[in-house]
Amino acid sequence: MNKLIKFATLSAAGLFLSATVIAQPAPSLTDLLRDVEQGRIAESQEHRDREQRFQQQANEQQQILTETRQRITEEEGLNTRLEAEFDSNRQIIAERRELLRVARADLNELLGTIQGVAGDLRSNFQNSLISAQFDGREEFLDSFIERVASDTEQVRIDEIERFWFLMQQEMTEAGRVVQYEDIVSLPSGEQSTRNITRIGSFNAIGDGEYLSYSGNIGHLQVLPRQPSGRLLGLAQDLEQADSGLHKVGVDPTGALGGSLMANLINFPTWQEQVRDNSGTIGYTIIAIGIIGILVALIRSFLLTVVASKVNSQVKSDTANKNNPLGRVLLVAEANPTADIETLELKLGEAILQETPALERFLTLIKIIATIAPLMGLLGTVTGMILVFQQITVYGAGDPTIMAGGISMALMTTVLGIVVAIPTVLMHTWVKSKSDRIIHILEEQATGIIARKAEASNRSKA
Repeated sequence: MNKLIKFATLSAAGLFLSATVIAQPAPSLTDLLRDVEQGRIAESQEHRDREQRFQQQANEQQQILTETRQRITEEEGLNTRLEAEFDSNRQIIAERRELLRVARADLNELLGTIQGVAGDLRSNFQNSLISAQFDGREEFLDSFIERVASDTEQVRIDEIERFWFLMQQEMTEAGRVVQYEDIVSLPSGEQSTRNITRIGSFNAIGDGEYLSYSGNIGHLQVLPRQPSGRLLGLAQDLEQADSGLHKVGVDPTGALGGSLMANLINFPTWQEQVRDNSGTIGYTIIAIGIIGILVALIRSFLLTVVASKVNSQVKSDTANKNNPLGRVLLVAEANPTADIETLELKLGEAILQETPALERFLTLIKIIATIAPLMGLLGTVTGMILVFQQITVYGAGDPTIMAGGISMALMTTVLGIVVAIPTVLMHTWVKSKSDRIIHILEEQATGIIARKAEASNRSKA
């Protein structure tokens, strides 16, 4: 018994020493036994609490499982009933569709025609100027076409009557000139409320500017580029008019709402084509053409002044050195005793001295008239090389890629011809003036020599 007590004491002491170094030994063996007993009692109570919670959770899980199985049974029964009902309804629907098909046999052709006409009318409404004034027509036609094409819904009489009304409205409004107020989009992106004058389905005008309409946007827009001032003036006159007939520019494309006019307005002018498609060669052709024309005009003016002085000299008996003929006559007067051959040589020399001044810059004008078309041909070849390079890189599928090179080729050719034609004409014109003055000088010199020879022959006789 004492050994047992000693062993228990040592075991308890070792247990408490291993658990914590801070714990103090029990003051007596009785206290130690009491503490051990209390710990055993606490562990037993905790085990019983755990078993009770586990049993409670097991009961709850069993209840949930029972409820779930019961619900599955109920849902399977409902599914069986719904499948039977679905099969029954499908059979009923098939029978009623057959009855509807038989009952609508006489209407199918009519409804098909209505559907086709409604589709065409819907496409016309898409970009019609009349749709800008009357909203909601496209939405009604969409629902109407859907009901006409449906196998389960029947189109109503009032819907067919409204469809007929929209057809009559489109035809009637296409022949009217009306004014109303609506929102208009400006080229800057802002919106403004304006008084709109609609000319049938051809054009719409607001504050003197032509408008366009797109169904994708849903309201009118000011054309970024307006037509010529004359057409704008006529449009303003129409807006201010109360009655009567007035001339105004309209777009014959009708229901398209001004697409032709917009395309014609947006077509680049010749200034824009020259600016965008000329290139360096084109601008060079224009520069030399301007130089050639200016030189020709200046020379023509100077030769006109000289010709006027020469004509005055022809009518005068006194030689004046302010003109070529006067200077030639002064040479004859300076050599009164010279023989015929000597006088002829001196007069020829005087005429040759006057000729360069009269023919000045004629060679330059002729050169410009010659090289202008050659430079145009150079631009053509350069543009075609560019086109072939683009075809090599991008292929020939998109013509817009090649448009730049082709435009350059054609534009430089046009510019070369445009420069060459007037410069050739002006070179001919200026040269004719120069030749006419030289012809007068030669004529007068020949006359002087003839009179000198006639006088010499009379003195010898």
